[in-house]
Amino acid sequence: MTKHHRPPLTLANIPAWLGVGMLWLLAQLPWGLQRALGAVLGGLLFVALPKRRRIAARNLELCFPECDPAARKKLLRAHFLALGVGVFEFARAWWGSIAPMRRSVRIEGLAPVRAILASGRGVLLVSGHFTTLEMCGRLLCDHLPVSGMYRPHDSAPMEWAVLRGRLRYASAMYTREHVLGTVRSLKRGGVLWYAPDQDMLGRDRVFAPFFGIAAGSITATHQLARLSGCAVVPFFHRREGGRYVIRLAPPLADFPSADPLTDTTRVNAAIEAMVRAAPAQYLWIHQRFKRRPPAEPSLY
Repeated sequence: MTKHHRPPLTLANIPAWLGVGMLWLLAQLPWGLQRALGAVLGGLLFVALPKRRRIAARNLELCFPECDPAARKKLLRAHFLALGVGVFEFARAWWGSIAPMRRSVRIEGLAPVRAILASGRGVLLVSGHFTTLEMCGRLLCDHLPVSGMYRPHDSAPMEWAVLRGRLRYASAMYTREHVLGTVRSLKRGGVLWYAPDQDMLGRDRVFAPFFGIAAGSITATHQLARLSGCAVVPFFHRREGGRYVIRLAPPLADFPSADPLTDTTRVNAAIEAMVRAAPAQYLWIHQRFKRRPPAEPSLY
């Protein structure tokens, strides 16, 4: 589990501390105002981030070829609106009150997960990188003792502030390098949340289909299940207007198998189903198909 010691204030990190302070102040605003400001911010991001806008547009073209250009353009704008609101959701989940969200959240599938935990078996919650992941993760922590795996921030002040915020509700936080800690937690019957849907370098990677495209995919879900004996539960979450819907799907049957590619393909299929349920809220600005199989051309 990661430690969080507050970094000293230095001339070099003053801008980062100011950014943390601004986000903390934004986290205290009323939820209705945050949603309105988030929509404005989303519009600004659409204009201010042309490279990310092009990446998102290309991803939508690759993943939804059946949609006409006008429909994809509408989805692209809806995505940036979700990104803008997501900034406020992240800040509020870390440092603000979620009382308004608790009053209207709908959570499905808790009983089967609790039954798995009661048997002494751990649960690995598998999701994707959605704009709602932090808020819905915090809401789920009201009902289950969830720990998380994450990639540390480059900025020391932001890393300290975010980790401190997350540890207000998460049972523990592990970096991707702390594999043994996550395995021990799962073996002890813990709950771990993990999003394995980003294309990263590493030995434990295969090319598995995602929206019908061979996507560089880490095999961590297969490995964690193999090492710990945990159940793998797809974790769906989305925003519907001003409320949140969380669904814990039935655990993947006969998982893991002996084949990492087979298992990673199943995980990608589960995440694809999540994306299709809330397409605007998925993180399309990430180059999901950056690395290609040998001899295949770049998609960007």
